[in-house]
Amino acid sequence: MSVLAAISVLAVLIFVHELGHFAAARLQGIRVAQFSLGFGPALLKYQGKETLYALRAIPLGGYVGFPDDENNETLSPNDPDLMSNRPIWDRAVVISAGVLANLIFAYFLLVAQTAFVGVQDIAPGVAIPQIIQDGGSSVAAKAGLKKGDVVLSINQQVLPASVDALNEFKKIIQASSQNPVSLNIQRDKENFDLELTPEKNADGQGKIGVMLSPNIRLQRSKGILDAFTLGAKIFVHLVFLTAQGFWQLVSNFGENVSQVAGPVKIVEYGANIAKDNIANLYQFAALISINLAIINILPLPALDGGQLVFLLIEAVIGKPLPNGIQENIMQTGLFLLLSLGVFLIVRDTVSLEAFQNLVQ
Repeated sequence: MSVLAAISVLAVLIFVHELGHFAAARLQGIRVAQFSLGFGPALLKYQGKETLYALRAIPLGGYVGFPDDENNETLSPNDPDLMSNRPIWDRAVVISAGVLANLIFAYFLLVAQTAFVGVQDIAPGVAIPQIIQDGGSSVAAKAGLKKGDVVLSINQQVLPASVDALNEFKKIIQASSQNPVSLNIQRDKENFDLELTPEKNADGQGKIGVMLSPNIRLQRSKGILDAFTLGAKIFVHLVFLTAQGFWQLVSNFGENVSQVAGPVKIVEYGANIAKDNIANLYQFAALISINLAIINILPLPALDGGQLVFLLIEAVIGKPLPNGIQENIMQTGLFLLLSLGVFLIVRDTVSLEAFQNLVQ
């Protein structure tokens, strides 16, 4: 069930993206020839009055097709309702609408979660979920640390609301073997200071005998109006973290390329999240929706950002690039995108635990 829930999330997000394009076109009276989820051969299709609706075999996205892209001979090339005959601004709205739909959908998912479930958020500090005894009293236990404590600062250095706080805390402890360290602790609603001296481990590094985790808290709105405010705050935070992650990927591609996930890996993550509590899929879906928006706005062929680049060039030079050039660039981009998708599916499938057990 958890796998089906995760797959459903991806399907809904793709549908929302394509619906954004479709709605923006139809609201402006622009003709739409196709509304497809997936690529390749059609598994299911329905011919409406003007639009063909299709579910296709390769689940790597979807597209909204226009008569001008398909050389429809039944329509006049001067038809004012053709996409290519509309002003640049009208076309830009249609192209951008998928991204906007994903962002708006993500925001309302977060509003719903803050109102009805609560959203997990990283708070300042490092949490201590367990004290390790190692057959006797650990340094942490002797100093008075307890399970559930949160370390807010170490040696007067405040630990931020970030997973990086864990690394910073570990680094200082490991470098402080047999040297006193001061901690500011939050326990329930009280704050207090304590001092401890990390002991030396077998590698000569300091240790205090605790398990560590990010300081996760559950935030829930106090009412529907507060839900919109809290949802907006978390939405902005997720957009910033996602954009930051993409920048780190681009700026340090060699080290981070292995972290790129395809549909199979995303479904695996979603299934693991849904296994614990299916309500957690709200935030998972919002995060994936934001990722889809940012990916699609990148200025790459076959993506919405690439089409916006064509419009920008048209606005600058006063006429569109020749259709042949645009088609070659878009087809090359689509081929590379599909090839990457297939590669990621194969790579992630091979690494699945179920697949590993099957081949052993």
